[in-house]
Amino acid sequence: MSSNLTALPAGEACALETLIAPTPGGIASRILAKKGGGSVTLFAFDAGQGLTEHTSPFDALVLVLAGSLGVTIAGARVEATPSTIVRLPAGVPHAVEARQPARMLLVMLRHGDAA
Repeated sequence: MSSNLTALPAGEACALETLIAPTPGGIASRILAKKGGGSVTLFAFDAGQGLTEHTSPFDALVLVLAGSLGVTIAGARVEATPSTIVRLPAGVPHAVEARQPARMLLVMLRHGDAA
């Protein structure tokens, strides 16, 4: 998985599709913002790629921008499509799989209760 740590320019409207280049047969990611309270990361997945099952000590939000993602949370599968959002609860196993080339924003919430 490639990662670009370059921050977004301040005060500019940036087209999300220009901020990351998909990797054929792989996953690309770019951290758009990172502070003590959390982070925002843009992902581009090729078909069949994803994030294997894992847990996080923080709640997270998956916002689907393009394509289709299968999101599994505690063994239950959810189909996420463009303009949908899925909350991944802290401490609960979850995974993401791209059914087709897809892009998503992952928002990590590090402080407070995201309920």
